[in-house]
Amino acid sequence: MKDFSGKVAVITGGASGIGRAIGERVAREGVKLVLADVEGAALERTVAELRGAGVEATGVVTDVRKPAEVEALAEKTLSTYGGVHLVFNNAGVGTDETRQMLWQSPENDWRWVLDVNLFGVLNGIKAFVPILLERGEEAHVVNTSSGNGGLFPLPTTPIYAAVKAAVTCVSEVLHAQLLMTGAPVKASVLFPGPHLVRTNIFTAHRNRPADAPYQSEPDAPPPTFDEIKVMIEAAGLPFAVTEPAEVAELAFQGIREDRFWLIPASEDNDARVRERMEGILARENPPLKFM
Repeated sequence: MKDFSGKVAVITGGASGIGRAIGERVAREGVKLVLADVEGAALERTVAELRGAGVEATGVVTDVRKPAEVEALAEKTLSTYGGVHLVFNNAGVGTDETRQMLWQSPENDWRWVLDVNLFGVLNGIKAFVPILLERGEEAHVVNTSSGNGGLFPLPTTPIYAAVKAAVTCVSEVLHAQLLMTGAPVKASVLFPGPHLVRTNIFTAHRNRPADAPYQSEPDAPPPTFDEIKVMIEAAGLPFAVTEPAEVAELAFQGIREDRFWLIPASEDNDARVRERMEGILARENPPLKFM
């Protein structure tokens, strides 16, 4: 996609972090925004600030776990702007998994992360892709995965890694099936990074739904981004930050260049992916890596 002016973008998880940054980036190209988020107050503030900057933006409170709400998001998009061209299935949550082993992980943690991070993507695909195909216009779907799981799993976060691996697989299948249709609709998978991204996902528990309660109360709330930074530095490990705007730029350039794999440049991550792929082909046991 080369011409973005007048196009319409739907972004889930659009009230903050990567979602908001993507909105700000594509809006600079003349794109109209429909931002969806489960956090109503934050969504209202973001839309007001964008409108104050001259951006055409609409907010729709949406729980991506629920197909009916994502369908309503699609209907609102069409009734407001008459079309849709860019769909960013970006909403995501994470649990504080570092204090437990895989065999100790509560079922409700699995269900919450699966419902948001995987079924949220699937609900977005099912609600919007038929519309994109029917309209027959140039369009693009971007699903947010993660290097953690999507490229290689970190054993300290088994739930998040497993679900993001599924998002990558779903995205590859979507890419192939869209090519089979011959329609001008493309798909990409986005890997934020290469370093820890400054977002609110570390405090996702603030939006934890009543139907997926903690099965045992944690000893302490999950650490914030700043607390994680302090812990990593205190351990004498290097710490670098990726800002959401950098991820947004990666996503935008990937769409413009029609790339499927939206992976930030990183010698460390490239080496890890290469090592993993070579190990698979050699039938070797996976190496133990935590960071």
